Amino acid sequence: MAADDRLEDDELARRLREAHRRVRALTSADKARYARRYLAICDLAKRDPARAAARLEALLASLDGDFDTPRAAESTPGD
Repeated sequence: MAADDRLEDDELARRLREAHRRVRALTSADKARYARRYLAICDLAKRDPARAAARLEALLASLDGDFDTPRAAESTPGD
């Protein structure tokens, strides 16, 4: 029995596999940064699956370009 077969019904595992495929397919300079974020989420999933799911959602949104944090170039200077 393959590992994927055992985790077939686990939503977090399915989304982690999806994120892994998407990060692996990156060709940009951001690949290393996304890979580090992904590994941190995988490590967190062992201890706190709910928090890992929230961070994974943010990672996937970032990969989609749908994140809500403004980029530095678009932000106004602070006081």
